[in-house]
Amino acid sequence: MMKAFKKRGALTHFQILSEISKQDPHLKQKDLAEKLGITVQAVSENIKTLIELGYITSKDGRSPYKITQSGIEKVKKDAISLRKYSDSVLETMNHYKTIWPAIATENLKKEDIVGLFMEDGVLYAHKKEENATGVVLDDAEAGMDVALTNLTGIIDMSVGEVTVINVPTIKDGGSKSCDLTLIKNVYDNGTHSGDKIDKIAVAGTVSRAVVKKLGMPIDIEYAAPQATANAARKGLNILAICVGDMSKAFTRELENQKIKYNIIDGGK
Repeated sequence: MMKAFKKRGALTHFQILSEISKQDPHLKQKDLAEKLGITVQAVSENIKTLIELGYITSKDGRSPYKITQSGIEKVKKDAISLRKYSDSVLETMNHYKTIWPAIATENLKKEDIVGLFMEDGVLYAHKKEENATGVVLDDAEAGMDVALTNLTGIIDMSVGEVTVINVPTIKDGGSKSCDLTLIKNVYDNGTHSGDKIDKIAVAGTVSRAVVKKLGMPIDIEYAAPQATANAARKGLNILAICVGDMSKAFTRELENQKIKYNIIDGGK
């Protein structure tokens, strides 16, 4: 904040002095309180301070209030400080650019206009035409991150699908009570719509053991319900394997995000 308004109450002093400088003889403390959004008591205490500082004069601390020459100089000085600060903020906003990261699929140069596309949940940029475009802010090599601005259009991206497999708790037999053939077939055959599985999420020790036993990768393990929903929103199809009541956290999150899902019982 500006130096002139660092002291506590300085901005309120400025506002009160500004209102009094309009030389309204009927200006009351109640009017000041309503205009500034503070209590009448606060106005009274501030006016007392301003009188002590010699910025305004008053008979018995009541209206009409008059601003003194030193008060006028104070308002002018603070107003200039406030204007400079506002101008600097506006200048910053005028030059502000929203920056987005993407992966360059080829060497890109500053100010290149590039097409944007999503693949496997990652945003990519290249020189080919796409429905969404951006402007390169700095040179980038193929395979590296590139800073983009002035994004326009719509990035072609469909929401993924989630298949939730509920497996028995350790109390109910754990991995020994799981239909491992079923789980492996679901992974190999893909989603309910027939699309391939992109990532596997696990929740619970039994789920982890099952996935490891089947030689499948673990892509999502922590905050799995939220991470699964986020991945699906980026177009990925997720196989979520969870233990017992943990499936409720997945279904709740997926329903909130309006993501299509299918639940399968993974027990024998």
